[in-house]
Amino acid sequence: MARMTAAQALVRFLMAQRSELDGREQPLFAGIFAIFGHGNVAGLGEALAAVRAQFPTFRAHNEQAMAHAALAFAKANRRRRMLACTTSVGPGATNLVTAAALAHANRLPVLLLPGDVFASRRPDPVLQQIEDFGDPTVSANDCFRPVARFWDRITRPEQLLASLPAALRVLTDPVDCGPAVIALPQDVQAEAADFPDAFFAPRLHRPRRPRPDARELAAAAERLAAARRPLLVAGGGVLYSGAEAELAALAERAGVPVAETQAGKGSLSWRHERNAGAIGVTGSAAANALAREADVILAVGSRLQDFTTGSRALWRGSLVQLNVAPFDAAKHGALSLVADAREGLRALAEALPGWRADPAWTARAGEERRAWQAVVDRATAAPAAGLPSDAQVLGAVNRRAAARDLVVCAAGGLPGELHKLWRTEAPGGYHVEYAYSCMGYEIAGGLGAKLAHPERRVFVLVGDGSYLMLNSEIATSVAMGLKLDIVVLDNGGFGCIGRLQQECGVSAFNNLLADSAPPGSRLAIDFAAHARSLGASAEKVDSIGALEAALERAAGSPRTHVVVIETDPSARTAEGGAWWDVPVAEVSPSEAVRSARASYVRERERRDRE
Repeated sequence: MARMTAAQALVRFLMAQRSELDGREQPLFAGIFAIFGHGNVAGLGEALAAVRAQFPTFRAHNEQAMAHAALAFAKANRRRRMLACTTSVGPGATNLVTAAALAHANRLPVLLLPGDVFASRRPDPVLQQIEDFGDPTVSANDCFRPVARFWDRITRPEQLLASLPAALRVLTDPVDCGPAVIALPQDVQAEAADFPDAFFAPRLHRPRRPRPDARELAAAAERLAAARRPLLVAGGGVLYSGAEAELAALAERAGVPVAETQAGKGSLSWRHERNAGAIGVTGSAAANALAREADVILAVGSRLQDFTTGSRALWRGSLVQLNVAPFDAAKHGALSLVADAREGLRALAEALPGWRADPAWTARAGEERRAWQAVVDRATAAPAAGLPSDAQVLGAVNRRAAARDLVVCAAGGLPGELHKLWRTEAPGGYHVEYAYSCMGYEIAGGLGAKLAHPERRVFVLVGDGSYLMLNSEIATSVAMGLKLDIVVLDNGGFGCIGRLQQECGVSAFNNLLADSAPPGSRLAIDFAAHARSLGASAEKVDSIGALEAALERAAGSPRTHVVVIETDPSARTAEGGAWWDVPVAEVSPSEAVRSARASYVRERERRDRE
């Protein structure tokens, strides 16, 4: 037995957890992000200070941002390694709620350890305490309940003996994976108890790989065997399972084209002859054309959210869902095949030894793919004059990126252009958070990705709107020596939503800065000067050629380098894409809105008839 505080026991337990990644055993927790306050500095702060040489504590500038960084770290490590985050009570804790929702939507592991009010209630109400007039057990940390996959509040130190292993089960389970929240009252953190030595014994966590049920496998194989125009849809589960080789082998042998979701992009190199590109609302013309005509679609490791399915209107073929989570495998009336992606693909290959798509379908997919690559070349080429589009900027970055470099993005119009147009060479090279599409993830996410892969060059593409929301971790990247190459695309506001607003018949309003400021005023933001004030190297360029030269200089820069370029807020790639169900106002005094509503109703009715 060892007598220690609850905080000391928690830290020692985390240090004992191990994981296996790329054949090597490593600590499961690479450390903890901490912003200290009165709710955690005397408890967890004391415990972490004592082991700082063995268990790193990273200081951030914003609680939401540090959790985003932790999530990007986990994503970049394919959920095999993770970080914890601790905050004070009150606003420090609630700043984590958005990140917890992001983790929940993306099925990413993070251990959140917010401070809490006194369990003893002796000094209630303490500074920053939220008082519920009818329930004194409620604190601000109850906000986490809807967005946590595991939630607990520790009111006695001994409760850690049950709570921590339960949280670890969720964090390391491929089905239940998501945020675990353990609220820590500040008095309990400092209280001591006797903990058994066995609680701190090293434990190795390996991902569970369930094989498919024999009957489900037989049914899925029968459905696929009858297909003449099959399509594979690669989701994030392919990458988390490490099933890229199995996906490629099946696609090559059977002549089946592969479309990629946002999370699954990079499952095949863009050069692979079976890679038809992105699918869905932000998809390629090639993948979407094939999806509309496919008779059977095998979706592997995908949540099939509305951007992937074109609001459930993109395809009408029979659907087979291979997914480790039964919840996802049963979506959209699919024939379910519940299994780990790698094991499921291997089992299907064994069950379908002679399976081949119609040769004409395979040839058609190749033609569509080649035609789309020509579109990519045109869309990403430098403009002859005028402000560049997002596509032209990302084209310049893509041309400067090496095969193992990594691009990070999250929200606005950029993820759509990246999904369509970014050419990903290697798995893990494409890191776009699009399950929650959270503005502000980009720079913090780049920090987490670089922490996971310090040997890789990390490009962060971020719009000016997202940059203004959350940019503080530029300073953290400089302080930690984790160099990022950040490209800020300044289109003068929220250009993506501005375009959507006008497509719905509403005139420009409250999205671009020019449409929001009082008449005659203009807000000019010097993003390069701001980035320099945070410790980064920074410059502004005025053309695609100048951008490419700046990226060359950035490659030799020893610290985070920010390049700012103005872009056209109205431009987007017209080719590709699919319908997205965005309802338009049914009644409006505006003729433009009424017209947009009529078009929306016609399109919705047409798709309902199909």
